[in-house]
Amino acid sequence: MSDTDTSLHAAVLYFSKSGNTAKMADVIAEGMGRVPGLTAKAFSLENADEDWIRNSRCLVLGSPIYVSSVAAPVKSWLDGPARGLGLPGKLGGAFATCDYVHGGGDLGIRLILDHMLVYGMLAYSGGGACGKPVIHLGPVAIAGRLAEYRETFLAFGERMAKKTVELFG
Repeated sequence: MSDTDTSLHAAVLYFSKSGNTAKMADVIAEGMGRVPGLTAKAFSLENADEDWIRNSRCLVLGSPIYVSSVAAPVKSWLDGPARGLGLPGKLGGAFATCDYVHGGGDLGIRLILDHMLVYGMLAYSGGGACGKPVIHLGPVAIAGRLAEYRETFLAFGERMAKKTVELFG
């Protein structure tokens, strides 16, 4: 980070095996980038910039869903490395990708949000308070239909960024 960078920072972190979750992480970061005063970057768990995450005021975490839960690397990250990244007080959100409408995306998001709350983060999605699209827990995209969910993921990114600026700007 440059000494002249005065914007707030946000990190969109994800694990992606097929590339679907990575694509949707980029869409969330794009939506965040629409909000003045905030700079967002997306990182895979394997290539996460830990300094960026430590300096971010917002962290959004995403996972593909397997057997109605997050991918093992996401759970391992939450149980281990996440603890050393200064998460208390940050705004947190979650998203998922899965193969089926009822594939457990909401369950995976809840697991992530539960961890965030335990670590002292402020969980947020916008819920119904932001109007359409309503995003209660976090957005879920279905494989093979990612384009259908693009606007929802952009809106989620914008909402997370606006709330970050509101709280920390």
